[in-house]
Amino acid sequence: MRPVRTAFAGALLGTVILAGCGQTGTTSGTSAAPTSAAPSASSASGSAGFPVTVEAGNGKVTIAKKPERIVSLSATHTETLFAIGAGPQVVAVDDQSNYPAEAPKTDLSGFKPNVEAIVAKQPDLVILSNDQDQIIAELGKVNIPVLLEPAATKLDEAYEEIAEIGAATGNQAKADEVVSGMKTELDKLAAGAPKDAKLTYYHELDQTPYAATSQTFIGQIYGLFGLTNIADKAPDAAGGYPKLSAEFVAQADPDLIFLADVKCCQQNKDAVAKRPGWKDLSAVKKDRVIELDDDIASRWGPRVVDLARAIGDAVGKAATS
Repeated sequence: MRPVRTAFAGALLGTVILAGCGQTGTTSGTSAAPTSAAPSASSASGSAGFPVTVEAGNGKVTIAKKPERIVSLSATHTETLFAIGAGPQVVAVDDQSNYPAEAPKTDLSGFKPNVEAIVAKQPDLVILSNDQDQIIAELGKVNIPVLLEPAATKLDEAYEEIAEIGAATGNQAKADEVVSGMKTELDKLAAGAPKDAKLTYYHELDQTPYAATSQTFIGQIYGLFGLTNIADKAPDAAGGYPKLSAEFVAQADPDLIFLADVKCCQQNKDAVAKRPGWKDLSAVKKDRVIELDDDIASRWGPRVVDLARAIGDAVGKAATS
C-alpha cells in the first residue's frame, strides 16, 4: 500500500504548502486499497492509451479518457503539469499556483476548497495535494476523477508522483523524461560537491525560527551535498520540523544559513544580523547567508533541481573561501 505522507512543515506562516493527508477518500471508479506505487494502464486500452488506472494517495483512480479540462489545486502539481507538457489541458489552477506564468491562475483554494467553484470549471480531472474538507468525496459525488498526490517525504516519492500525473494526463513519455532529467542533474550536482568539506547548515522555514531536520524531504536534498544539519540535534524534532530557539542556532554557529522565508517574511542577511546574538555568527560574518526562493524551497516538483543547484553553488563557494 502506498504510504500516507505529510506536508513539508504544515502551515508555517504560509512558507510551505499545507499538504497533509490524514483524510483519504475515493473517487468514482476507485477502490480503497492500492497495491503498488507504479501507475499502470488498464487492460482495455483506448486508441490514446485510455482508460488508465493510476494508484494515487486516494487509491486506484480510473480515468476513462485523456483529460481535456484539468484543475490543479496544488502549486507543485501545477508546475509538474506544465513541465510534462500537460499545460494545454489545464483550465484552472489554485490561487497559490504562481509558476509558470502562463498557468491559468484563479481564486480557487486548495486550503479551503469550494466544491461549487471547482465544478463550475467543468473539470474532467482534479489534482490536489490534500483532502481538505473531504473534497475528494464531495467531487466523487458528481463523478469527477481526483488524484491525491500528497507532499513527498523523499525524492523517490516526488518522482513517483510525476510519473503518476503523466500517466493520468496522457503524458507518460514526457513525465519519464522529466524524471530522468531530474535524476541525472541531481546526481551530477551531488558528484560535483566538495568532498570532506564538513560544513554545517541551518535551513530556516520562518523566523520563529522553525527548521527542517535531515529526515525531511528538504533535509534529504541538503544531504546530497554532505552537509551536517544543526536541527538534527534539536531537543524536540516535532515530526522533522522543530521550533528552535535563537540561542540554539547561535550556539550551533552554522557555516551556512539558508533562508526560505525571503518573499513571505522579508528575511535576508541584514535582518538575520539584527537578531540578538546572531551578528557574530560565522555565516553572517563570512557572507554565507543564502536567500532561497520560498516557492522553490517549499515544493517537491521538477524545480527541486533548481533548489539543489542553489545549495550546491553555496557549498562550493563556502568550501573554497
